[in-house]
Amino acid sequence: MFGRRSDGYLIRNIDPIVALMPHIMSERNDAMVQLEYEIDYGRLARYVVSKEQEGVKLTFMDVVIAAFVRTIAELPELNRFIINKRVYARKTLSVSFAVLRSNGENVSDVDENTTKCYFDPHDTIYDVARRMNEVIEEARKPDADNATMKVASKLLKSFICRPAVTVLKWMDRHGMLPKMIIDASPFHTSLFLTNNASVGLPAVFHHIYNFGSTTMFWSMGAPRKKIDLDRDGKPIRARVMPIGVTVDERVAAGRVFGMMIARMMRYFADPSLLEKPVEAVNWDEGHTVTVPGQA
Repeated sequence: MFGRRSDGYLIRNIDPIVALMPHIMSERNDAMVQLEYEIDYGRLARYVVSKEQEGVKLTFMDVVIAAFVRTIAELPELNRFIINKRVYARKTLSVSFAVLRSNGENVSDVDENTTKCYFDPHDTIYDVARRMNEVIEEARKPDADNATMKVASKLLKSFICRPAVTVLKWMDRHGMLPKMIIDASPFHTSLFLTNNASVGLPAVFHHIYNFGSTTMFWSMGAPRKKIDLDRDGKPIRARVMPIGVTVDERVAAGRVFGMMIARMMRYFADPSLLEKPVEAVNWDEGHTVTVPGQA
């Protein structure tokens, strides 16, 4: 309340135009900007295979998230969020995603668990992969109903669902939502990522939820073929993996988002850059982020 939140630090020194945007666009779905960019699938696949030959198992999702974590370390403004027209620096760095526990032939057999993984801005791609493996293994256990699923199950009782959600939204808006619920919520996260490629679907432009604090929603799509031009202007066949990106444009200036895309593409072109820790982490107004459960 009064600008204080358990999950964020109120930003004090902010560009007047950026500060004005939440008053002009009061909801996240008012401020969604969407774009698609393409990753060189062949180059990324060769990197993943080369690491496997070294005895290191990495996935495309690990590379995408590692590039995101490194970019946040360099551009911390991207880890901000807006609630009740105030701009906050997030106290953690996290990514929410769905984990497929079983995939039967019938719709009723499909079992998903939504989870959230926390990162340190100093993490290398190996740290990211380790954290992801730990979270995914836990989420895939047959009896693994994590905090997210437990809260959702309780809210589904028909007679309390609507009033409970209304109260939770009000509490979140005024900084009164208990930290336990924020920690369990996949909507209070730096990035929500869906890996459509894992089920053979194309990338999509997903909306950003007004509930919670998520300012970015990314979608990894199945690889596709295209005709491109080489350096000499000759047509060549290429294979790319599209990523659909949706962001809340209010959290930072357009130039910062442009820098985000440039840096992400640089890391996708050469993932080996993510194998070493970042030289220096830039903190948003001096506010550090923490990893829950890490000393």
